[in-house]
Amino acid sequence: MPPARAVPVIAAVAASLSLAAACGTAAEDGAEAAAPSSIAPVAEATPVEPSLSITDHAGTEITLAAVPERIVCLTGLCDDILLELGLRPVASTSADLLALDGYLGEQAGEVETIGGGFGTERPEDIVRQDPDLVIGLAGVHEQLAPALEAHAPLWNLDASTYTDSIAYLRDLARLTGRGEQQAAAEQRFATALTDARQRAEQRGAGELTVLSMYGGVGTIGVDTDEVLPGNLLAQVFHYPWPSLGGGFETAQAYSVEQILAEDPDVIFIQSFGDASVAEEYADDPVWNQITAVRDDRVYEVDPALWGTGRGTRAMTLILDQAIDQALQ
Repeated sequence: MPPARAVPVIAAVAASLSLAAACGTAAEDGAEAAAPSSIAPVAEATPVEPSLSITDHAGTEITLAAVPERIVCLTGLCDDILLELGLRPVASTSADLLALDGYLGEQAGEVETIGGGFGTERPEDIVRQDPDLVIGLAGVHEQLAPALEAHAPLWNLDASTYTDSIAYLRDLARLTGRGEQQAAAEQRFATALTDARQRAEQRGAGELTVLSMYGGVGTIGVDTDEVLPGNLLAQVFHYPWPSLGGGFETAQAYSVEQILAEDPDVIFIQSFGDASVAEEYADDPVWNQITAVRDDRVYEVDPALWGTGRGTRAMTLILDQAIDQALQ
């Protein structure tokens, strides 16, 4: 998740979603390049115990005076978790995500929008909400701490893998006393992941080479297996897209030639701009050699869901979309 998926020339909206995608460290051992050969049954999720003082899985200590009721979300993972816990943010920067049918739909307008750009949100808009807790993105929102420290704690999340997302679901459930809702959400996602693996295995789709990518203004990047949603898709499909290393500017900057070298069978694209990535590369001879392109198996997906959700709700919806289209 970016600080970042990163290609500086991508349009501002693309850069914001990419930052959300590349933050974090290497994928955990659970991120396999190919689908598992055997599927374990879904274990029953356990509700966490409430606590006003936690150390999250990244080692960050959070202590609150009372259960937080007014939470401001500066990253879509926060919005996703709150909705899974049966709560809503008082204000958010993820209006497009909240407006999706799987989220708040037409009720999204009831949530205030924080002004400013990604990483440059206006502190006065946040303070005006009288928040009990502000949740942002590691590597992006630390700069807001001085302006907020007298008003509310700032908790920056750093999720690169699907297990990171589950860990933050549990952490926020502890702080809000929403263990039952956390267990239910965790169970839904675990069931969705197991079902996707089983469907892929039964149809031989686990052997398909799948790619999640994004692009805009003539530039493309790949969701590697070290960021979401690449890490998620690697649990179901053959996903040979490691980080290229070298920091945020190069880690996900695959060329069309490098994509052809792995020759994906199915491609999911988040396009940022007036034209889709597929349209921009329609006349590219290398692009047109890719199996997914030749077989018309390139699917445009919603950047709000695939690029900003990052929680168990988004991941469940992404799995449903990915497996349905991969099995067509």
